[in-house]
Amino acid sequence: MEIRVNAFAPDFAGAEICPSQNFGERRDNAYIDAIILHYTGMASGEAAQAWLCNPDSQVSSHYIVHEDGRVVQMVREADRAWHAGKSFWAGVTDINSCSVGIEIVNRGHDLGYDAFPDSQVESVISLTRDIVTRHNISGERVLAHSDVAPGRKIDPGEKFPWGRLASAGVGHWVPPEPAGEDHGLCEGDSGEVVKSLQMLLFRYGYGVDTDGTFGEKTRIVVEAFQRHFRPERVDGIADRSTLETLSRLLTALPDAA
Repeated sequence: MEIRVNAFAPDFAGAEICPSQNFGERRDNAYIDAIILHYTGMASGEAAQAWLCNPDSQVSSHYIVHEDGRVVQMVREADRAWHAGKSFWAGVTDINSCSVGIEIVNRGHDLGYDAFPDSQVESVISLTRDIVTRHNISGERVLAHSDVAPGRKIDPGEKFPWGRLASAGVGHWVPPEPAGEDHGLCEGDSGEVVKSLQMLLFRYGYGVDTDGTFGEKTRIVVEAFQRHFRPERVDGIADRSTLETLSRLLTALPDAA
């Protein structure tokens, strides 16, 4: 039997509507206080949009932004789309209930990983800026899928222009310290200096153990941080550049004082 999903008015003016039935209610009276950016990781935008609207996929997002800048809404912002999966940020594990998910058409790392076209980036900026304004979302709550699911996800990846979004007033960003040649902290290190690094990452929001041991999980989280905030080199080594960039981001947080 065919299941019909009723159309709805777009939350973002100018968005096309392609309703998906892959959604539910936001849980525990959660309100929208975050945006999660993804890439589709599929061969085409059409295939990705069809998959996000296919009931067999059990995945969805609120929006998809195509390479030509076209914005399509699939789930109402009032509803809980299924985009983040198993995730964590700043103590919260049900990221889907407190966020708006935006899929950005890009083939991803496994299929070539292209640069994001200007028209697409401009549409992402317009869409995110509108959502931020309507829901009063703080800059540090505009996040990558890789931030909330490090290791499991790496999108939208190191080519995504976070600095360009920040220049337009979206997201939290500081110019990253250029990567150097210092050894830095890496897998196998331990002690108070490692614990300090872990605590800073945890304070920013990342899900990382603060046990003073630089193991695989800490390396993966450092890679996630670099992919978003120090994309020049994503190697999982907490060098001076990584530490300085993290420190300046924390200092720039609204509640840092």
